[in-house]
Amino acid sequence: MRLFIYTLGCRVNQCESEAIAESFSKNGHEVLKSVDGADLVIVNTCTVTSKAEQKARREIRLFSKAAPVLVTGCYAQVNPAEIEGLADNVIVLPLIRKPELLGLAAYLSSCGSTDILQAVKTYVDSNTEKGSLFDFAPSQFSFHCRSYLKVQDGCDNNCGFCLVHIARGKSESLDWRTVVDRALEIERKGYHEIVLTGVNLTMYDHEGRGLGGLLEHLLQELGPDMRFRLSSLEPDHIDDLLLRQLEDPRMQPYFHIPVQSASDKVIKRINRSYDSSHLEYVIDSLRKIKDDPFLACDIITGLPGEGEEEFETTRAFLKNHGFALMHVFPFSPRPGTALYNARDKVPESIRDERAEVLRKLSAELNASYVQRQVGRENEMIIEGRRSGHWHGLTGNYLKVTLQDAPEGLQVGDLHRVRLISPDSAVSV
Repeated sequence: MRLFIYTLGCRVNQCESEAIAESFSKNGHEVLKSVDGADLVIVNTCTVTSKAEQKARREIRLFSKAAPVLVTGCYAQVNPAEIEGLADNVIVLPLIRKPELLGLAAYLSSCGSTDILQAVKTYVDSNTEKGSLFDFAPSQFSFHCRSYLKVQDGCDNNCGFCLVHIARGKSESLDWRTVVDRALEIERKGYHEIVLTGVNLTMYDHEGRGLGGLLEHLLQELGPDMRFRLSSLEPDHIDDLLLRQLEDPRMQPYFHIPVQSASDKVIKRINRSYDSSHLEYVIDSLRKIKDDPFLACDIITGLPGEGEEEFETTRAFLKNHGFALMHVFPFSPRPGTALYNARDKVPESIRDERAEVLRKLSAELNASYVQRQVGRENEMIIEGRRSGHWHGLTGNYLKVTLQDAPEGLQVGDLHRVRLISPDSAVSV
């Protein structure tokens, strides 16, 4: 059987899709790079914004013309009926049942049916082995040169704009020994970077030693050629232990922070559990730890309570702290959240204007950051070959083409380079 997997949303979804792909490959099925020729499509959905759901619906309709479509993920958890109505050959497996997908490949290999749609329906209706959200533990990766390791799921926060904590439930952490064992297996397979993922990664084991304690174990037990990247860092659980671990040179100088707003009034209005002074402490600390790290952030424009003064406070904060990239989202009211029926919403036209202002600022700051890196040495992971040249990703998240690759270079290798332009490098 030939399978195509389409993934929307966060790195947790990407990690889980990798595990699903690995399970199908191990059971003799072919995992395709496009929908062409697919016998089954799995769509792993996101519900963080209404646009994410719109994109999912559009792609599901398109894929359903080619093959049966099995839909899972956060959107499938919060609104399964809407998805089921998209086409007759669409099947929904809610997020809470997503681990069951890891057994589907073996079932399809053994059931002997040529009717894929009916076979999948039978499996979904009759399967009793529910599994755990931490069963997604790939050690081979079909879609990435770097590895992904899921260590946390869910969120105990109750941010007024967010539907994800409703879809994913309370925070859970994978025990540190299992995390280390899985990391060691990834290392044995020859990977040189592990991206640690979680729905709220800094909430890992937050009643124990936290993410900092986990990194301490990983850095002690894995070798000098392994690099670690953190998928996203919510500010409220960034503590001194975590910051100390980030000083290790194996920790990549890339940090993504969901800022959302830098106005204390708005931060309080949306029920975030910190203030702008803590944000400033976190950013300043990261800059002291790493030499000009790549700092990315999420920003939401038009949040309830965001007047012109509050927006200007956020804009000035972002500019003054020199974020290298901003992912800007206009506020998207999500059903079931505290802010869905807020009376102090910002008009959509103003919300969208503010988003455009910040996107332009992001482009300016990104160009400035990249230009500062020209002439500096860095380390890149080789991702592939295009037009006769190897290309890859540096530790600080710059996509570059290598102009003078040495003999024997392979996908996944670590390679020391010097940037000669914003997107080109030479070997050191």
